[in-house]
Amino acid sequence: MKTNRGRFFEDYTIGQVIAHAVPRTVSGGERALYHALYPARGALYSSDAFAQSCGLACAPMDDLIAFHTVFGKTVPDVSLNAVANLGYAEGRWLRPVFAGDTLRAVSEVIGLKQNSNGKTGVVYVRTRGLNQRDEPVLEYVRWVMVRKGNPDAPAPDTVVPDLAGAVPAKDLVVPEGLDFTRYDFSEAGEPHRLGDYELGEQIDHVDGVTVEEVDHMLATRLWQNTAKVHFDATNREDGKRLIYGGHVISLARALSFNGLANAQMIVGLNAGAHVSPLFAGDTVRAWSQVLDIAPTAAPGVGAIRLRLVAVKHGTPAFSLKGADGKYAQGVLLDLDYWALMPL
Repeated sequence: MKTNRGRFFEDYTIGQVIAHAVPRTVSGGERALYHALYPARGALYSSDAFAQSCGLACAPMDDLIAFHTVFGKTVPDVSLNAVANLGYAEGRWLRPVFAGDTLRAVSEVIGLKQNSNGKTGVVYVRTRGLNQRDEPVLEYVRWVMVRKGNPDAPAPDTVVPDLAGAVPAKDLVVPEGLDFTRYDFSEAGEPHRLGDYELGEQIDHVDGVTVEEVDHMLATRLWQNTAKVHFDATNREDGKRLIYGGHVISLARALSFNGLANAQMIVGLNAGAHVSPLFAGDTVRAWSQVLDIAPTAAPGVGAIRLRLVAVKHGTPAFSLKGADGKYAQGVLLDLDYWALMPL
């Protein structure tokens, strides 16, 4: 049999290392498509001249281009038979990705837990993305619910990794040479610097995007994500194609420009949960909350920790969880990340 049915839950073992196929060279084409798919307009990613004024050689790829590219490499080996991608932790962007870089991915299985229904289980993997010089560009942990191919296969010993609740600010990696002392706020689009934000502050990003089938299908193909739930409408009982969670992340991040235009680079992914499914025809809106603020050693550069929440249109502003601790209806994404911002 020459075709690949993908791995099922019983095919994973603790400590298993998977080198994912098909490295990918990224270019200005990925940047143009990314900015066409999402309302992304961060100045550092849009202008070589702006990036050079901030100490970089040229404009890097958007951080989520690197994330989606590396994530896409892992799908045939980790989540081809997934029911859902569940969450993220311990993510760090370790160096910028520039046009012409070639990315590949390697994952290690660090946790397994069969679900009580005996039909599915949760697989935890730590993934690293590397460039053509074998330099790590990012790393993260994710966990995904995967179907069993053989329901009678014995359950593995349960191993749930002990994951950090957040990446410590001291462990964030600031790109070499980054310098915000000559940062041009007028070109960036907003005057707000790190000191203008307060802990606990909530920001309604106001705008929304209605998702169409063509948008998310193009995005999923762009990142070479082959998960069946995104392509094959017969794979789900409701006959719908599930929108890739990364598409929701990029939509929400792009919407956050209105209020957080100067949160220029993502450097840490503390936690994340895809709370509920999104389908074509739904409209996504977003809000953020400031969780922490920290200095860095780079000139003029600080770090801001943000909770980014994506919701369906019609969900009340700043909805998150009820008194019972459960997510409110309409919440799509709960993402906790660090970004760099001028002081």
